[in-house]
Amino acid sequence: MTRRTAIGTIGGALAAMTVDAQTKRQYYEIRRYQLRNGVTNAMPTSKPAGLEGTFGAFNPVVGEGSPFLTMLFTYSSFAEAEKIDEKLGPYKGFIRYERTILRAFEAMPELNLPPKREGGGHIFELRTYESNDVASLAKKIEMFNKGEMQIFQRLGMNPVFFGEAIVGNSLPHLTYMLAYDDLAARDRVWKAFGSDPEWLKLRATPGLSDADIVSNISNTILRPTAFSDIR
Repeated sequence: MTRRTAIGTIGGALAAMTVDAQTKRQYYEIRRYQLRNGVTNAMPTSKPAGLEGTFGAFNPVVGEGSPFLTMLFTYSSFAEAEKIDEKLGPYKGFIRYERTILRAFEAMPELNLPPKREGGGHIFELRTYESNDVASLAKKIEMFNKGEMQIFQRLGMNPVFFGEAIVGNSLPHLTYMLAYDDLAARDRVWKAFGSDPEWLKLRATPGLSDADIVSNISNTILRPTAFSDIR
């Protein structure tokens, strides 16, 4: 990272902190630990002590680079992210980790836990949309805020959070999480979404097609650990 890029990133984060004070949007951190094959007892088996926000911990069902552990932290302010390592244990057994900090969307300013499910937890899909530039990302975020997110909710796709990445790799991008009963339910709701009249009308709006505002989409299917608040 160059000095100019670093200054720009810090400036953007400070601006985000100002917006947070006005709108009370949460911040999220996605932390992915790349694990060593065969090492199963070095990562946490309980929620780290002292965490105040909702905490998620997930193992991969479908995802590149297995094995890995994905953690999700929630913060009331950007500044809280600076202190998180003080609350985490001295983990071992991982090769490296990556962290991304996101700011919640206006239309969903706080994380939403999925409804409790009898007989066990949900499976989760973490989806990331990269854009060519900040302007096209802003259009995609507006598309979610003013229509697409509401379609997800109506179809029972159980959105957990939506966030714009303000610190991390492959910027600019957004990430969101959906919850399903199982993989078959995932297939059903996405099929319904693809043929939904409101969605077809929204995506046909000039300038809002994926080709215009999304340069790459990636996803991971996750299963919550026993100590995850998000289940």
